[in-house]
Amino acid sequence: MQPNTHLDPELVDNVADFRDPFFERFTVRPAPMPLELADGVAKTYSFPTFYADVTCAIAIFLCDYQRARSMMPHPSMQPVRMPGGRAVVLLSCYEYKKVMNIAPYNEIAMTIPIMVDGWAPPVLPLLMDFSKQGYYVFSMPVTSLENQIRGARFWGLPKIVEEIDIATKDDHCTTVARDGNGDVYFELTVPTTGQPKHFDETGHLYSLLDGRLLKSRTCFKGDFNVTTNAGVLWKKGRPATPPTLKLGDSPRADALRALEIEDTAFQFRFASSMNSCFDLPLKTS
Repeated sequence: MQPNTHLDPELVDNVADFRDPFFERFTVRPAPMPLELADGVAKTYSFPTFYADVTCAIAIFLCDYQRARSMMPHPSMQPVRMPGGRAVVLLSCYEYKKVMNIAPYNEIAMTIPIMVDGWAPPVLPLLMDFSKQGYYVFSMPVTSLENQIRGARFWGLPKIVEEIDIATKDDHCTTVARDGNGDVYFELTVPTTGQPKHFDETGHLYSLLDGRLLKSRTCFKGDFNVTTNAGVLWKKGRPATPPTLKLGDSPRADALRALEIEDTAFQFRFASSMNSCFDLPLKTS
């Protein structure tokens, strides 16, 4: 999907797209004040933001713990520890086909599961629930300028507008991101097959806005196909053939490369259609 830099002065009128019982759980209310997107363009959004019929492809990798810790922007944040001096990095690719109040867009959330203001003991993904921890977003490319502005102003999220293509073919979903020069710096392939599993979870994203640590609730519900490679917990350096994650020769790939992400993913998750929502932040410190 090519970047959409158009800023429509009106909210998208699509409330009728969010009739699923999932959305009835939440009380929708307007933002405290309009958000100025550009001169003469200001909108009052409703929250939480609803997302319907989302295509979601996730790869969960292990990476170097100290490298992950060095990326933490706040002293109270620590990556969740994994065996062998490792941490976890999630690469989540979303095709948002229906978004409340705004036009569709694609997004990649690059996150690290964390503990905040607490000891981070070694935990196995097979036994833990990431939703009970938190996620630090260290990079979040999107195809929408409007969404990039929203992310920066409301949450302080590190969003950048780029070209992101998400395509499902045969039994794989492939996400390709290009930097400002048009060069491919990120390519992730996730299998669409696997063990069926229903997810209905609530988690929290942590971000910094004007030096303040913020905590924001995110919820999702959907049927996923899950593939787990448990052996990577005990054996480092297992090769992936063909490679699941390809990083190009671009500065945009440097943050990922610096994490020393292992070749073989611990787990893949794919949903062709899920529902989710994301709320305004609560101040934590």
